[in-house]
Amino acid sequence: MKIRYFSDTDTALIEFSSVPVVETKEISENLYIDLDEKGNLVSMTIEHAKEKASISEVSFLQMEKTMMSL
Repeated sequence: MKIRYFSDTDTALIEFSSVPVVETKEISENLYIDLDEKGNLVSMTIEHAKEKASISEVSFLQMEKTMMSL
């Protein structure tokens, strides 16, 4: 996964894979998703990212699978 931020347009691009995009859907006025030929998520674009998604503070946490006992 790659996160790219374009300060000149205040746009964030989150890429989940590098497969070709065949369709872009507008989710809301500032949120777009790109899908592959099977309908899987390829990337997401957030317009006005600082205001709408708090992009100025980004962190990544990988959660490990845990076993729960009853």
